[in-house]
Order: sequence, then C-alpha cells, then structure tokens
Amino acid sequence: MKNVCVAAVQMVSGDNVKDNLIRAKKLVADAANRGAKLVLLPENFAHLSGTGSFSVAEHFVRDGNTCAELHPIQYALKTWSAELGIWLVGGAQPLLERPDGNHTEGERSRSACLVYDDQGHLQARYDKMHLFDVDVADAAGRYRESATIEAGESPCVANSSWAGLGLTICFDLRFPELYRHLAMAGAEVFLVPAAFTYTTGEAHWMTLLRARAIENGCYIIAANQGGSHSPKRRTWGHSAIIDPWGEILAEAGEGESVITAVLDAEKLTKVRQSMPLLSMRRL
Repeated sequence: MKNVCVAAVQMVSGDNVKDNLIRAKKLVADAANRGAKLVLLPENFAHLSGTGSFSVAEHFVRDGNTCAELHPIQYALKTWSAELGIWLVGGAQPLLERPDGNHTEGERSRSACLVYDDQGHLQARYDKMHLFDVDVADAAGRYRESATIEAGESPCVANSSWAGLGLTICFDLRFPELYRHLAMAGAEVFLVPAAFTYTTGEAHWMTLLRARAIENGCYIIAANQGGSHSPKRRTWGHSAIIDPWGEILAEAGEGESVITAVLDAEKLTKVRQSMPLLSMRRL
C-alpha cells in the first residue's frame, strides 16, 4: 500500500438523473480540488427512487465507447475521472447486463459499482451481492430490493495505484464473511457506497463500519446518502473514513458534503503486524 488522499462524497439524490449528475460533478470536483486521488460516490448517486431504477438502467459499456445520450451515468464517470485525473468509484448504478454480457431477467437491473482510473478507463465492476429485503420501523416500512434488482455472484478486489480495493455496496456491510474474503484476496481498503436508512443507520452504521475495519485490519471509505429523498425515504448520512485500528479519520453529518483523509500505509502495516488477525484465523 502507498499513502493516498481519498474522499467520500455524500449526497441527497432524487429521481432526476440530470439533476443528480450536476450535483455529483460539483462534489467530485470539490474532492479533487482538495487533493483527493481516489473519490467514492454513494449508492444510487444518479437516481434514487422508491420504485427502483429500472427505468433509467443503462446498457453496460465494457469497451469504453460511452455516449452521453445513451449512457449518461457511465459517460459522466468516465469523463470526470479523466478530466480531473482521479480514480473515481461510481457508488452503484443500474445496469441491464450481467458482467458476462447476458441481459438481466424481467424488469430487474444489476446494482453495479464501477471503478474508473485517472485516464477514464474502466478498471473493475462489482455487482451488489446482498439485497435489502427487510422490514424497517420507518415511514416506508418494507423494503424489497429483489423485486427490482438481480443479485450479483462474485466478490471483487480492484488493484489501484495505491492499494487493493475491496468493493462492496450498502447491505453487504452486514455480512462479515464477504469482507474477510476480500481481505484474504488482497484488499487493504474497503469501499462502502450506501443508502442506509435513517433508522438502521442510526442504530448500526458506524458500529458495522468500525467492526469491518478492525476485524480485517483495513481502511474503510464509506459514502452514504444523507437526507430526505421523499416523504417515505430518509437516509442516515454520516459518511466516514476509518483506519485499520477503527479510528474515525473523517465523518460527515447529514446533507451534501465531501470528507477527505490521507490513508497512511505505515499505519496499516503496524496494525497488521501487531494484530495479525488474517493469519491467526482458525476457520
């Protein structure tokens, strides 16, 4: 691992893709201006709706030939990363194809996290594996992501210029076995784009983030949605950057914001040497 300045972008996205992209571009540019070389956007940064995002799902462009009209979200990520000279991680967006090129079933899309390097080249794709099918004591009451999203099957570690990046999305955070798998596969930094509800976020968000960092000796960059999206949808916010000892290096509140921190390679090495959990496991 090498030292690097990173940023988490917190948004309050709505159901208008154009408006969300305008806001996201300004926030990403702010992060780059503050020295960040790796920037993470939240889950559903370009479209957040209570009825799902199938209506704005894009065909997946693997060869990089994106079109502003046909692939506005992918085009934006590719363009911004190249123009700003940053690695940009697009939180999660809806895609109509699986990684193998086959179309998703019915009116369901894949919730995919795309990673672009500082030249605008796509380096990795991760499809959300754990879907939020739960009952929550909030205004919405019932969430069933599987009705509009098709689950992914494969964990993913992206090899960046600074560290191995373990890719996860939101509800994945509750499944420690995924994070252990990523750490054993070379991840030194976990990326957690999310849209945690206010109720579940207030109760569990920071506890889960710190636990995943501590038990694997990894940094965490977590970019959450943070505000009221509709009368029935409110997210927790409190995006955070956390070190391998579980210390919070930066934390947002609610509303739009950008947080930054420098990930220290020496700190990661020291933590892993003094607390070699990955080599001590028995299962």
